[in-house]
Amino acid sequence: MGRSLLLNIADHDFLVAGYDKDAEKTTLLEKEGAGKPVKAFNDLPEFIKSLQRPRSVMMLVPAGKIVDHVITDLIPLLEKGDIIIDGGNSHFTDTNRRVTWLDELGLNFFGMGVSGGEEGARKGPSMMPGGNKEAYQHVQYIFEAIAAKVNGEPCVMYIGPGASGHFVKMVHNGIEYGLMQLIAETYELLRKGLKLNNAAIQKVFEGWNEGRLQSFLMEITKDIFSFKQAGADHLLVDDIKDEARAKGTGKWTSQVAMDLELPATVIDTAVSMRDVSKYKSLRVQLSASYGNDAVDLVVTNPDEYLVLLEQAFYFAMSITYSQGLHLLSKASAEYGYQLNLAGIAKIWRGGCIIRSGFLDEIFKAFEKDNTLAHLLLDAEVKTQVNDALPGARSVVAGAVTAGLAIPAYAAAISYFDTIRSANMPSNLVQAQRDYFGAHTYELKGKEGFFHTEWNPVN
Repeated sequence: MGRSLLLNIADHDFLVAGYDKDAEKTTLLEKEGAGKPVKAFNDLPEFIKSLQRPRSVMMLVPAGKIVDHVITDLIPLLEKGDIIIDGGNSHFTDTNRRVTWLDELGLNFFGMGVSGGEEGARKGPSMMPGGNKEAYQHVQYIFEAIAAKVNGEPCVMYIGPGASGHFVKMVHNGIEYGLMQLIAETYELLRKGLKLNNAAIQKVFEGWNEGRLQSFLMEITKDIFSFKQAGADHLLVDDIKDEARAKGTGKWTSQVAMDLELPATVIDTAVSMRDVSKYKSLRVQLSASYGNDAVDLVVTNPDEYLVLLEQAFYFAMSITYSQGLHLLSKASAEYGYQLNLAGIAKIWRGGCIIRSGFLDEIFKAFEKDNTLAHLLLDAEVKTQVNDALPGARSVVAGAVTAGLAIPAYAAAISYFDTIRSANMPSNLVQAQRDYFGAHTYELKGKEGFFHTEWNPVN
């Protein structure tokens, strides 16, 4: 990804240098960068000497301790005023620590979320820089040049102070988890429910990608359902084990949401389902033990069912984005990020993994009202969600009856029904807590906290 980003920068006539300990990597950079203003180094001091002052060094390394190790190697070679950019998926709390650490040394630092994968880095990613604003302004013109463009506008903007850039990228990845799980569950319904073959499934995803569900994830999904390896007579996807891995950003999103006491149920479910998938041997054992008591999905008209399924996906997709944006709003207030949600939706429209047609609706909603408490309060989104709701209810009810697991779809419905409930049964929870633990409760129309001796000891 770092090599791809360097080549992208060089394509825009900026002089760039790359460093890697692996000689094969630098040789490849020189080969692919032939004829471009690119230099490659295996020697770190020589690499630093090649940079103009103030030096700007961007790291693209895995999150964790390795980032600190690289920074430690860089510090003796840099001067006050030089800039270090962390373009990896670092946890935002680590970024906060590094901001303080490097500021005390007189070095400028900012964390920048980069989305789009290797192809996005090469052709134009979406980028989310946050931290030292003056430091970002030194390289702003470079990132605006290389970013993906939508309607001629670059998909990059200054996000805010501190670790805001990495926080926004983390939530982006959480939304990504949710959307991927919904697509996987759709595959389950098409394969086991409608009993469609791969060619028919590919046509469904292809058709959806040409309509209001257009997105990068839908696009690559329809491609996956037409890909065969050379000489194979079947799709590669059928050979891949059903055990999903993760690098942790989805889990981080769920953890932070719980810390901020904000529900992100579709994302939580997506994280849990990746975990469940890893217990393959246990799943096989339980399958043999309990047998298959599933019944056939009741579908009288497959074409009509696909219409309902499209509505269900649109509904659940809307809930997933809504939860992510709600989390950003809460974090902005909690951490002082002053996030521009319209702007974030705007730069997510191109280059990034969760880019989709629906982001235009999100952008319009927050551009119209930057104080919008929740995306579901927007009038246009409300209309679309209400129209899609019957399909969502029908699909979830049918799947549950047939014994087909679609937990992310179900989580979306339950979240919606709960978040729009003026009266939840939580008063009973409070009564129970007070009964067994004297945790107190509040009363309607009265100020203060109260406790009752529910079962007085005589």
